[in-house]
Amino acid sequence: MENNIAFLELKYGNIYGGFPNFFAIAEVSLLVFEKRSKKIFIESWVNKADVDYVSVISKTNELGHTIGREKEVINMRTGRKRPFMEEFKVDKRALQYSFKQLRPVHNRVKRFLSDVFRKYRIQTIVTFDGRRDVFLCERSGVRFNRMNIIDLQKELNKLTDYLFSLNKLSVIINFDMDGSYLRSNNLEYWLHPIAAKQLVPGSAAWDAARLLMVYNEFHEHQADFLLRAQQLLNKIQAMKPAEKPAPKVEAPAEEAPAEEAPASEEAKKEEE
Repeated sequence: MENNIAFLELKYGNIYGGFPNFFAIAEVSLLVFEKRSKKIFIESWVNKADVDYVSVISKTNELGHTIGREKEVINMRTGRKRPFMEEFKVDKRALQYSFKQLRPVHNRVKRFLSDVFRKYRIQTIVTFDGRRDVFLCERSGVRFNRMNIIDLQKELNKLTDYLFSLNKLSVIINFDMDGSYLRSNNLEYWLHPIAAKQLVPGSAAWDAARLLMVYNEFHEHQADFLLRAQQLLNKIQAMKPAEKPAPKVEAPAEEAPAEEAPASEEAKKEEE
């Protein structure tokens, strides 16, 4: 298979009540898009360790604008969810149990991604605010040698001087999944039903699918994309009349134990 591009998404979080700078990987998804045939392949790995981790969820309005965030506790093995309590601290014995459960994860993530890279002969990977995603993969032993890694959020920020979130971009492109079809303003792709079953809202595979559609809309229909982006920012700004004007989005001119992860751009400024 040639001319493939892969979209990488991870779900991860802190051990509930544990160290704030230790992140456990809960899911890894790699969506592979074959440009020539327009075929989509989805490879996912889910951590089944008996570990409770903290998932941070952005609450958005109809424009994709963040109006709040909430945390919930999820058990990786069962998927069971329970309320998050800020003051909760896990005892030393329970924390050591969680570390023991997570010990095999590095090798499993490494084997999963290495096999997928080899299977699809991946040379280009697209992430979204992916600094920590790549870091956690590298901590697991994954090697991105000779691969071109594109951070779409940074690419858009460089062009528009605005830090878009994936939620806003999904609204801009009118992302939709209908049965076995992925659709946006100008694009439509068919998914094999087995692949389509992996696309559950909130999952890593779901975010990888949104990233695919945003990336292709931006690169294949850039003028329309930028126009719609400006329209969305204007709508968001209209909701905040006392603040400064919305940034202007323009098309570019023609060219002549504890693992300390880097601070996430998303945590700082992603959902403006």
